[in-house]
Amino acid sequence: MKYSAEEILQYVQEEDVKFVRLAFHDIFGKQKNLSIMPGELRRAFEYGIAFDASAISGFGDEAHSDLFLHPDPATLTVLPWRPEHGCVVRMFCDITYPDGRLYECDTRSLLKKAVADAKQAGVDFAFGAEMEFYLFKLDENGDRTLIPYDDAGYMDIAPEDKGENVRREICLTLEQMGITPERSHHEVGPGQNEIDFRYSDALSAADNAMTFQTVVKTVASRNGLFADFSPKPLANQPGSGLHINMSAKDSGGKPLLPYLISGVLDKVAQITAFLNPCAASYQRFGSHKAPKYISWSGENRSQLVRLSAAGNEYYRAELRSPDPSANPYLAFALLIYAGLDAIEQRLLPPAAADVNFYSAPEEVLRQFKTLPATLDEAIAVMRESAFVREHIPQKIIDIYSGY
Repeated sequence: MKYSAEEILQYVQEEDVKFVRLAFHDIFGKQKNLSIMPGELRRAFEYGIAFDASAISGFGDEAHSDLFLHPDPATLTVLPWRPEHGCVVRMFCDITYPDGRLYECDTRSLLKKAVADAKQAGVDFAFGAEMEFYLFKLDENGDRTLIPYDDAGYMDIAPEDKGENVRREICLTLEQMGITPERSHHEVGPGQNEIDFRYSDALSAADNAMTFQTVVKTVASRNGLFADFSPKPLANQPGSGLHINMSAKDSGGKPLLPYLISGVLDKVAQITAFLNPCAASYQRFGSHKAPKYISWSGENRSQLVRLSAAGNEYYRAELRSPDPSANPYLAFALLIYAGLDAIEQRLLPPAAADVNFYSAPEEVLRQFKTLPATLDEAIAVMRESAFVREHIPQKIIDIYSGY
């Protein structure tokens, strides 16, 4: 439910809210927060709450450390795992300088700008995230191990699938927070799981993806487990992907999916450092249904971009290269701009690649370009990209480059 600031002030008073978490993210998408008491909430809405940003990755140094958090009232949610009496609520925040200017490295604000630019161009984008993760056991000290919670396989059931009840608890918790899970199942790897939730506008989809990671980690911890969202936690097992479903329509409802596909294919190498920001990300490519070649087709899971089999309003493209270490705010913003660029140029995609890249002969594979093979290669391509420089602040580019 969407609330106004005044409605939230009334809600907090009536519902025995004791703590308000102001949540935000660093440039890599790692969630941070500070808690305020309800009496500080009106000041937060009117003026923002100052915080020391010098220790947050990409957020400044000791000489220029003060930034302000401004809660977005539309993102209010109760944290169901906190006490029911004296409850805790959370809101995502915009970040500004002391003089009120938006902080340019606030990636949520970058996505909001991309959505606004698309709206001005008469285009609506929608996204949905499919995020895979592993569940690992803890040792006798409560620290994580790399011992999978079970040895089940794809879509197995209990008793082989020990994560069934954990996924159930995650889905029910998400539902309490206003996020609608659509399906959940055991993935291919031992202890690997996937939960998908409803398609939505870009900002809500990114907020939901961030909430999802928090919920999964919290529920796993409550069950004596560790939830791992890294791209390749086990060397000889499938990596975990962040499959991004996406669509675009003009203001009259006309689908613009071919342009979105062509924009993604055209720009994907330039933005891979943001979609796959870890060295381990590149160990996924080319095996276990993770793509390597820059291509598209219908329903084929060896492709970089595949079209869903579903029709009507469920017809969308799925980008299969990103992994959960990506910052969804940056990823969605760059995909929007890639789509807008192709729409402006009327750039149509190449012919569909109706081949299985895992079994095709070498003479066929040589016809296709590949994604960057390493993080260093992806960074080099990113730093040469005029497209990236146009839409991403240099400070973020430098930090993603390791500078």
